[in-house]
Amino acid sequence: MPLSKRATLTQFLIEERRRFPDARGDFNALILDVAMACKAIARAVSFGALGGMLGEHDEAFGSAVHVQGEMQKKLDVHSNEVFIRLNELGGYLAGMASEELALPYQIPTPNPRGKYLLVFDPLDGSGNIDVNVSVGSIFSILRAPQAVVASGRDVTEADFLQPGTQQVAAGYALYGPTTMLVLTVGNGVNGFTLDPNLGEFMLTHPKMQIPADTQEFAINASNSRFWEPPIKRYVDECLAGRTGPRGKDFNMRWIASMVAEAHRILMRGGVFMYPRDTKDPAKPGRLRLLYEANPVGFIMEQAGGRASTGRQAMLAVQPTSLHQRIGLVFGSKNEVERIERYHTEPVKREFDNPLFAERGLFRV
Repeated sequence: MPLSKRATLTQFLIEERRRFPDARGDFNALILDVAMACKAIARAVSFGALGGMLGEHDEAFGSAVHVQGEMQKKLDVHSNEVFIRLNELGGYLAGMASEELALPYQIPTPNPRGKYLLVFDPLDGSGNIDVNVSVGSIFSILRAPQAVVASGRDVTEADFLQPGTQQVAAGYALYGPTTMLVLTVGNGVNGFTLDPNLGEFMLTHPKMQIPADTQEFAINASNSRFWEPPIKRYVDECLAGRTGPRGKDFNMRWIASMVAEAHRILMRGGVFMYPRDTKDPAKPGRLRLLYEANPVGFIMEQAGGRASTGRQAMLAVQPTSLHQRIGLVFGSKNEVERIERYHTEPVKREFDNPLFAERGLFRV
């Protein structure tokens, strides 16, 4: 029997589990723990200034900088603690990794350990908190290596270095006018809205699909001087509009909250670009592969879109470190493939020889 549009998250997961008769229920219970963490964070976000959670985190009255070299917000720290507290006791996890922590988080003894790994960005877009713009949480679930499960040993960084194709689930929570949980368990993408009266996530957006074509793109245009030629070409063509090579007008959006950008694209199409650039040669990209690019990439691919570095499929990238950064392009399939094609085509160079310059009475 098909699911009702108003099925709860629990009912949805029960239906999904029926595809795997031998499943024990650990996976479903883990997702419900993650959902509980998202509910708790949504509540903290909703109080805003009333909850005393705005502003930067003070550590002994000094500023706190996390492993990424960025200032931590109070809600960053709180959200990270919520994720850990609500997921360390269930016995479903072998370990966790967070964007806020330098090293993997070990499940403390004597708590039981399980066969999954949880990777998360507890509060994406936290720089927008003080101005009341939508933020979110991103998570990814992997299987722990068999050697970890069999021995029960502590997890290491290497255990998490799995390509995005190995994810068994990924999702994000969006804390906006309504709180939503968007989830894939490898069988399409479904959206759930939090009913504040019941405290339950209800299925409101089943089988979400991204249109293959779009007339909307999102990029931080202030970095244009650092873009590589394929990205500059793509954006220039979009900006040229109806009279340019694309023959149609485009709209540009930029929220600076990737969860919000991803959700807009899921709902109506578009393409998001935070590509590799030359701004900081030591960083091959801005976004984190394990905490942001892989889970969002998995969601996009499951919804009929595409996620890429610009040069290869995002989910095929082999991670090399826990906090690895990478360039990311995702969204409507045809646009992402166009950007990938521009990366493989020879760069078109204009003549700079004076013989080929425009001529007039005066040379400027």
